[in-house]
Formats: sequence, structure tokens, C-alpha cells
Amino acid sequence: METANDAGTRRIGPDPGELARMIKGWGRELGFQHIGITDTDLTEAEAHLLDWLGRGWHGEMAWMGAHGTRRSRPDELVPGTLRVISARLDYLPAAAPARSVLEDPVAAFVSRYALGRDYHRVLRARLQKLAERIEARVGGFRYRVFTDSAPVLEKAIAEKAGLGWIGKHTNLINREAGSWFFLGEIYTDLPLPIDEPAANHCGTCRACLDVCPTRAIVAPYRLDARRCISYLTIELRGSIPEELRPLIGNRIFGCDDCQLVCPWNRFGRITGESDFAPRHGLDARRLVDLFAWTEDEFLKRTEGSAIRRTGYEGWLRNIAVALGNARATEDVVAALRSRSHHPSELVREHVQWALARLGQGA
Repeated sequence: METANDAGTRRIGPDPGELARMIKGWGRELGFQHIGITDTDLTEAEAHLLDWLGRGWHGEMAWMGAHGTRRSRPDELVPGTLRVISARLDYLPAAAPARSVLEDPVAAFVSRYALGRDYHRVLRARLQKLAERIEARVGGFRYRVFTDSAPVLEKAIAEKAGLGWIGKHTNLINREAGSWFFLGEIYTDLPLPIDEPAANHCGTCRACLDVCPTRAIVAPYRLDARRCISYLTIELRGSIPEELRPLIGNRIFGCDDCQLVCPWNRFGRITGESDFAPRHGLDARRLVDLFAWTEDEFLKRTEGSAIRRTGYEGWLRNIAVALGNARATEDVVAALRSRSHHPSELVREHVQWALARLGQGA
């Protein structure tokens, strides 16, 4: 949403420093764990983005380069933007332990962020409430709310706003909370004071590089998304490269390995947000059970969930790969054979691969 009044009609409000303190207080009242404020200069992040795109590491995510410099220049995306309010909302749910699920070849692993309600809706609504609180205090002002829904360099913005630093795995890390959180932004024309950027505390640690199943983290702070399991199971619409399939294990939507080994995540706290609690037992469901879902069941049980992004065919594709990485038990083989004549060529291809990998090919 965007509102605007002529500067001459704006109500006289508190001085910028006092207003910034108020905004941070309102953010805490609305459930955010951290609010920071920064300017619009993302020159360093822009250079990193252009290099990443130039290497083709974005794969099929053409939208990453489709908006030119508007992604890295907030005032081009929303003219008149002077400041960005960056917000953090923790999401780590009380769920079956991730490591135990990953070690069970017949269980389905879903990234912790996707177990509950779609974070886009939760964050957007809360950021809108924060903007409305500001408006009630200062009168009309120009703003726009973002939650991973437009060309925004949210991690670079959050780093500049003091919410954390971008780690070697390219996720944002906070010293007090680790990396189990979502980010959202409010672009605004309010001349607020800015916060100090966060310092990097990765040191010599390389745990995330060493644990990545597909070696997608090709160097510190360098991610080749084309090899990342999150990309392969969510963003990629076609066939998963055969050489990467065995490395995916039982991960059917996303991958949390780099976060699970990060030493800073020992400070991560279970969220109190009921919206992020696991739905439909997806924190530890059996692969064969999920593979049996009809499209109607998939749509019903993923309503309001980030899992919808992969689509039903992608869902079956991902589970077929995971079943191929399991053991050739009677129920696993029967589940795969039940989809061997699926109308989708994409699904059939991955089912056939899985059966062959289990020594059950035709």
C-alpha cells in the first residue's frame, strides 16, 4: 500500500530520533523481534548481485535480473524512498527434530520455514499494521510494504540496518537469534536516523560449506543456486539433474543443513507464533503417505502454505527422488509403481529413475 499527502499538510510529529524509537517499540508490540532502519545506498550489494547474475548462478530464476537496478536501488523501485525499515520475525517451530527426520530415509523432510502458514501473509499483515501506526502518529506519508514479494535485496538491507550479517551460506545471521527468521521491509520517505550496520562474526568457521549436500556453497559468501536443494525442489520447474538426485536424500521441500550446523543457531529460540506451527504433521510424515496425495488433497492440505509454490507435479517429482534414495521396501516400491504411468512426463521420469536406483526398473 502507498499513501501520500502534500508535505505542507503533514501533521507536525515527533523529531526523527524519537519517531524511530517509537517505530521500534511498536514493532516489538506487534511481535517483531528486531526493527532496524537504513538508507538506500546498496552499492556494494549491487556489485555482488551483478556478479552473481553474470555467472549464471541464478539458474532459471530469471526474475532475479528482470528488474535491472530497481532491486538494488530502492528509490528507483519506489520513487521518493529515503529510508528502509527492516523487520525480523522469528519462525523456528516446535517440531520433530530436523536431524532425526533427515536420518530417517522413509520420512519426508520439509524446510522448517514451510511447515506452517505462508510467511508472506503473516509478515505483510503485520508490517501493514506497523505502517498504519506510524501514519496515525505522523499523518500521511509515502510508504510501501514488502515481504519477499518484489525486487528487494532484503538481506543486504537488513545487514545495513543492523539486524545481522550475511553469513558464508548467504543467509542472514543474528548474534542473539541465529538465522531462523523472516525479513520484511517498509520503504518510506520519512527522514529517519539510520542504524549501524552489523559486523560479520563468521570468523574462520566453514561448517556450512562442508555440510552442504550438493556443494552449492562454492566459496564463502558464494552460492550457486543451480546446485542448491532449495532451488532444485522449489524454484526449478523441470527435471532435476540426475547427478544431484542422490545427494538430495529425503529433502522434498527446501534444505536447512547449512542452518542446522551454524554455531550461531544454538541461540535460536522456538517461536511463539501459532501461524508457524507445523500443519498436517508435515514435520515428520512418511514419504509414501505424501506420495499418495491426490492433487485435490495436495491443494487442500497446502492451502495457505509456502509449499504451494512447488506445484503438484513438482511435489510428486521431489518425493519420487526421495523414495529413490530410500530403501527398496515393499511399500516404497509399490508407491513408486503406482505413479509409473502418471500423466506427467516429469513425474514419470523421476519415478522411473527412482525404481531403477532401487533395482526395480522395468
